[in-house]
Amino acid sequence: EPYYVRCIKPNDKKSPQLFDEERCRHQVEYLGLLENVRVRRAGFAYRQTYEKFLHRYKMISEFTWPNHDLPSDKDAVKKLIECHGFQHDVAYGKTKIFIRTPRTLFTLEELHAKMLVRIVLFLQKVWRGTLARLRYKRTKAALTILKHYRRYKVKSYIHEVARRFHSVRQMKDYGKHVQWPAPPKVLRRFEEALQAIYHRWRAGVLIRSVPPEVLPQLRAKVAAMEVLKGHRADIGLQRAWEGNYIALKPDNPQTTGSFIPVANELKRKDKYMNVLFSCHVRKVNRFNKVEDRAIFITDRHLYKMDPMKQYKVMKTIPLYN
Repeated sequence: EPYYVRCIKPNDKKSPQLFDEERCRHQVEYLGLLENVRVRRAGFAYRQTYEKFLHRYKMISEFTWPNHDLPSDKDAVKKLIECHGFQHDVAYGKTKIFIRTPRTLFTLEELHAKMLVRIVLFLQKVWRGTLARLRYKRTKAALTILKHYRRYKVKSYIHEVARRFHSVRQMKDYGKHVQWPAPPKVLRRFEEALQAIYHRWRAGVLIRSVPPEVLPQLRAKVAAMEVLKGHRADIGLQRAWEGNYIALKPDNPQTTGSFIPVANELKRKDKYMNVLFSCHVRKVNRFNKVEDRAIFITDRHLYKMDPMKQYKVMKTIPLYN
């Protein structure tokens, strides 16, 4: 295989930045290079070994991509050329394929370029899928670790609550002084429900320990607490209610003797059975004038009295009103 090297001077000034087109064309013509090209075009313009040709163009045929199962590379090249209908423009040698016209080669190059884009997209898809699977495995592993850690935190919290409140029945205050452990974020609502259950249980234990004769007064105190919530600081929760305060603990001992006859006279007159309440109060009118009054409540009437006038009844209101 003889090779001929032709040296062409781009310019006469020996400068690497200049290219004299006329000077180069003149050298090409007189060196016989154009005739050589014409001869090549008159015969077979392109020639390549089967192995290299197959390596470049095997992706444009389904019979040769990614690898062929034919007896030889020559048979694989023949199958590739016949698939695209170029068999009339080629010749097959022992080790090379010969293509006559450049148009066939240009068509092969266009098919190669189009298929190359599809191959690149396919490789990108496969690689992105691989990355997605790796990210999925890492995420799944992280979620598994997180799930077991949360389960550990939940179990630790429940075990700690059970340990702290294990012997609350034997405590004097039934576990009121026991401090609740800090729950994880996922169990905050559960902690509220658990505390509500505990408070209801403790309230039930305390209520069952109250003597039956005290329960009516306790219910009355609860009702008073609901009504007076936020309006009065002391509503007598820590002490027993006397009820008839004027008769039992009068504010003015000198007036006790005059109140009891008046109460007995009202009992004979109105025929009430029980005294619910009595006490001294201070009346403040809209002009900020203060006067002493007494309130007397039975199971039938409410009486407003004047303690300065021997507990004279000023107004009587039936209790059902």
